[in-house]
Amino acid sequence: MYEDVDRTPLSELSNALAREDNPELIKGFLESLLTENEVNDISSRWTLVRLIERGMSQRNISRELGLSLCKITRGSRELKKEESPFAHMIKLYQESIK
Repeated sequence: MYEDVDRTPLSELSNALAREDNPELIKGFLESLLTENEVNDISSRWTLVRLIERGMSQRNISRELGLSLCKITRGSRELKKEESPFAHMIKLYQESIK
């Protein structure tokens, strides 16, 4: 999918974010790094995987968020993968709000 892109910067960014424990700083960083449309895109994708995880139907998610069934199916497929990073991040988030 991204074979022609150097993945080193993504690894560097991932490592830096993993070391930071201040959610507000990370949010500010992401808002500085990304365009408003990119922030909205990421927010929509996070919302859709959380709704899938809660059991909402793909059609209802599409209607509620205005996303294509293709994007929603991709999110669903990612959640179902063994050792899913999406599922792990949702679990971390849920633990953080208890």
